[in-house]
Amino acid sequence: MTRETSRDYRAFYAGRKVMITGGLGFIGSNLARLLVDLGADVLLVDSLIPDYGGNLFNIDGIADRLGVNIADVRQQSTMNYLVRDRAVIFNLAGQVSHIDSMRDPASDLEINCRGQLTLLEACRYNNPAVKVVFAGTRQIYGRPDSLPVNENHLVRPTDVNGINKAAGEYYHLVYNNVFHVRACSLRLTNVYGPRQLVRHNRQGFIGWFIRTVIEDGTIQIYGDGSQVRDFVYVDDAADAFLRAGASDACNGEVFNVGGDERL
Repeated sequence: MTRETSRDYRAFYAGRKVMITGGLGFIGSNLARLLVDLGADVLLVDSLIPDYGGNLFNIDGIADRLGVNIADVRQQSTMNYLVRDRAVIFNLAGQVSHIDSMRDPASDLEINCRGQLTLLEACRYNNPAVKVVFAGTRQIYGRPDSLPVNENHLVRPTDVNGINKAAGEYYHLVYNNVFHVRACSLRLTNVYGPRQLVRHNRQGFIGWFIRTVIEDGTIQIYGDGSQVRDFVYVDDAADAFLRAGASDACNGEVFNVGGDERL
């Protein structure tokens, strides 16, 4: 990408009305920090469900530069109102825990499927010109047939969360293709960085490993220890959202967002 193009997608957000669902969470709050620095008019929407990662502390230092609405994406009348004047919606609201999805599959279905439909229906009837960028996950691939996994790999999730996240992604693609609500999905993998949840171990291993080390504990490894993962720093993941939100070339498409190196 040329420097000129790089400047263009960031300049796109100056004065732009943007909404981030799940905006008080890990990735959402980091994305919000980039957007306010770019001069965007930012509205954060978050339900602050305990243990899901949303925390007002995550916007410390920028709280006076954006708006916050404590609301659940499953509330249709609320979403109908909030989407009306937004140019771009970064849809990061969701339940991301494998453990929680297996323990309480009905709640995972409600948040990751019905919640996504509620938001998309709000856009369809109240702001069909909006652009929606969905936070997907590479968890939906399941066990890979080959490496590296590209976007053409079969989607074969192995848990409830993967199934519902895949459904949420496909809703966005259908609304793009059928109802012309411009949407795309970024399939994230192993995002790490500031404001990551470390309270418990149900939302990935990175934050929990870091907390364990800080507390001088013992990290538990499953299997033979030969597993490798690719990581992506949260600012790089947020930058991918900025690029997708500013471009119509990715409408109706899915993109893997990960790191260059395996560790």
